[in-house]
Amino acid sequence: MKQELKAMPFRRAVKLGRAVLLTALMALPLAAPANAQATAVAQRVADHFSSVQSMAGSFVQFDAAGNQTEGKFYIERPGRIRFDYAGTPVRVIADGRQVAINNRKLNTWDLYPLSRTPMKLLLDRRIDLSSANIQSVQEAPDLTTIVMGDKSIFGNSRITMMFDPNSYELRQWTIRDAQGKDTTVMIYDVQQGVKIDPSVFTIPYNSIAQGQTRG
Repeated sequence: MKQELKAMPFRRAVKLGRAVLLTALMALPLAAPANAQATAVAQRVADHFSSVQSMAGSFVQFDAAGNQTEGKFYIERPGRIRFDYAGTPVRVIADGRQVAINNRKLNTWDLYPLSRTPMKLLLDRRIDLSSANIQSVQEAPDLTTIVMGDKSIFGNSRITMMFDPNSYELRQWTIRDAQGKDTTVMIYDVQQGVKIDPSVFTIPYNSIAQGQTRG
């Protein structure tokens, strides 16, 4: 799939990724418990993903209203992620402690504890599927899908992670909030094990407190 996405035009890749996502989500049981065998397979997938300490690439995001945005992302385990959206002043940064949503045009910052958001399930040092938060595991020839639930500051939420069953590479994830609204991120042109400047994940707490930050 990764090679296919690189070879085909961007718009076609987006349509293909969206079709795969919708097909997989429709096939998922909402609350079916995973059996021991499926959980073991999924744990191997999750262990491989957890072993990737850093990655960077491009993303396409779909919100609950069907709006599409794109940009660049960076991940460094544990707890660090950044999304830079193209054509908008909004960026999202997690530094291991907080998740910050920054609007550079309005100079606003909204902070949330990472430990109390569903994003922490994606960014943990190790994704432990033996814990009680696993909801279902779906195995298919082209996808291994893991659904994990959690209680966050936004109420009960869940994250659906989709992996290539052969390479164990993460393809996309969907976060469902307490209102039942889904936000899906499809990633492509991914580079693993990249060195990322620590400043990429910096949240300027002192400047935020003083209301002076910009840029």
